[in-house]
Amino acid sequence: MKNTLNVLLSRLRMRQLQLLIALDDHRSLHKAASALSITQSAASKALRELETMLDAPLFERTKSGMIPNPFGHCVIRHARRFATGLDALCDDVAQIRSGRGGRLAIGAIMGAIPDVVVPAVIALQARQPNLSVEITEDTSTRMLAQLDDGQLDLVIGRSTVSQDPSKYRYRSLGAEPLSVVVGGGHPAVGKKTLTLRDLASHRWVTYPAHMPLHALLEHEMELAGLAMPANTISTASTFVTIALLQRSDDLVSLLPAGIAQLFARRRMLRILPVKLGSQSQTFGVVTRQRSVLSPAAEQFIRLVEAGGLP
Repeated sequence: MKNTLNVLLSRLRMRQLQLLIALDDHRSLHKAASALSITQSAASKALRELETMLDAPLFERTKSGMIPNPFGHCVIRHARRFATGLDALCDDVAQIRSGRGGRLAIGAIMGAIPDVVVPAVIALQARQPNLSVEITEDTSTRMLAQLDDGQLDLVIGRSTVSQDPSKYRYRSLGAEPLSVVVGGGHPAVGKKTLTLRDLASHRWVTYPAHMPLHALLEHEMELAGLAMPANTISTASTFVTIALLQRSDDLVSLLPAGIAQLFARRRMLRILPVKLGSQSQTFGVVTRQRSVLSPAAEQFIRLVEAGGLP
């Protein structure tokens, strides 16, 4: 391994990594060469050199094109991360040169945004007013992929959804409880006790099947001895969910408690007194195991762990 590292340090060129990414995108040596504005023979030579350096073939030639083998997938993943890192380096240098203070890219699950991410971001920008902050809200699974590629500096979410959680450093922050919510005119508003069975005849706004909250609702319905609601309205958008609930006196939905409380305080939603059977899922700060965090990322994590307090 040490010999391979020495060879890569002395002979690896950025153009070869760009070629790998282009081959992964286009599945064709001709198209990849064209995308990089080089000849096909030059692309073929660069690929051979890289495979020689690594002492392993990286692609299989099939009828559908050049397909990465396990070695290829591994090297392409690191090539993309390296390229993203260089892009971030250029952006940071340009921002510092122009008087701005660098960039921090944060990924967060929806339930962590109001009470965890927002207070820490506000406190961070008070300390570093020239820092640019980018916040992505998505599922942990998708954001871990972005973390792997270097598109995100850290994720507030769950590392357990990964096939290999050992790739990450994880610092637990707490649980993400859920609330059953409706609009202000719903007939269930004002009742002191309710169960999911009491809401079975109402129409539900649910998250798409691939999202964790959909699976949680399925589990809750199963615990209550109920089938999943029929004829649901499915959306991944919190904004759409809230707009629907506000305009309908029949719809019901499930939201992270932090989100539900944010809108309930503004009387845009009502939280129903439904006791759920599932344990609340925990979440935390997720970073790559061997990554070196920027000072801004380190400070953000300290603020998150302190509840946004300076």
